[in-house]
Amino acid sequence: MAATLTTAASTQEKLLRARAASTRLALLGTEEKNALLLAIADAIDANEKSILAANQKDVDTSGLEGAMRDRLLLTSARIKDMASGVREVAALPDPIGECLAEWTKSNGLRIRKLRVPLGVVGIIYESRPNVTVDTAVLALKTGNAIVLRGGKEAAHSNQCLVEIMAAVRGVPEGAIELLDSATRQSVQELIKARGLVDVIIPRGGAGLITFVTENSAVPVIETGAGNCHIFVDETADFEMADRIVINAKTQRPSVCNSAEKLLVHERVAAEYVPRIVKKLMDAGVEVRGDGKARNLAGGLHIVPATEQDWHEEYLRLCMAVAVVANVEDAIAHINRYSTKHSDSILTHNEANARKFLRGVDSAAVYWNASTRFTDGAEFGFGAEMGISTQKLHCRGPFALAELTSSKYEIVGTGQVR
Repeated sequence: MAATLTTAASTQEKLLRARAASTRLALLGTEEKNALLLAIADAIDANEKSILAANQKDVDTSGLEGAMRDRLLLTSARIKDMASGVREVAALPDPIGECLAEWTKSNGLRIRKLRVPLGVVGIIYESRPNVTVDTAVLALKTGNAIVLRGGKEAAHSNQCLVEIMAAVRGVPEGAIELLDSATRQSVQELIKARGLVDVIIPRGGAGLITFVTENSAVPVIETGAGNCHIFVDETADFEMADRIVINAKTQRPSVCNSAEKLLVHERVAAEYVPRIVKKLMDAGVEVRGDGKARNLAGGLHIVPATEQDWHEEYLRLCMAVAVVANVEDAIAHINRYSTKHSDSILTHNEANARKFLRGVDSAAVYWNASTRFTDGAEFGFGAEMGISTQKLHCRGPFALAELTSSKYEIVGTGQVR
């Protein structure tokens, strides 16, 4: 069995195994990789009881409640979705070996630019066991080895899933390594492993991401926190706006693409603010707001919003509401406070929509749609490593293509310079 218990080897030994595996993985063909992924999906289905039992141990001892507990919880349906996601990744085109450009110089040299694996990918994430599978299969599909450091609350779930995947016949030893999550020491060792690890992906809250980006000696791709906004413009259809706001806030409030802030154009605020605040409260949402929103809410109790509220990613049933003068004011507010993740305008005014789409500096910008669609699967990528909010290497949901680098192949006939 290729998997090893987290206590069976040191971080250094696991990183060395992953580095060795990355060389073997880079040589696998598309059919070989797809066969491994399909076998992994079958193994997940076959081991549902073991996965649920391991997850129950985590749930029972985590101390998590509400939305955070929901992030940790696995169910039979979620495990089936997990396996289905693996099969979807297997069905996607393989980016490795894709020719990005090709030309011949006047001296006869033939030059090709090709996609190649990154090598060894390290990911540090919190208590979402589905991330363990999503990221591992994306890495395998692109010929990368992966080193996983999950949250301690999901330790049993992650261990079980990694053992199942790594035990599949044909998966190279070291291709999927899981680090000890009992202490922070493994995080420190991973982010300092320059030369063994090619890139680090922190996925979680703002505190985790900031710590990794400020302390890592390995290049980092940030997956940012999601302080996402919805702007209800003066020409918005209120029925549509209600559906989108409620969906974006309540459908799964613990994830990074849920909406945290609502901006309302001052010309419709008197009518729309009390309407949507009541609907939010009826859905169990705590509503905070600026002075204008509170004054318009009538008898509805809105908690006064502080400056910190406009910066905060709630990750729970809480939303702050502000009244703005126009689309320019909305853009300025978002660009000041957002985490550059996902923001949406609801309007029938195309000129305002285009201005918003161009002016908001975020990875995903929507017109008349919920921010909840910022997701690798929803974008057709099968799964994702995370949502990148930075501008170098990749931005937005990143999956197969973004898990590659490039290199040049140059073929000559004896040319010298």
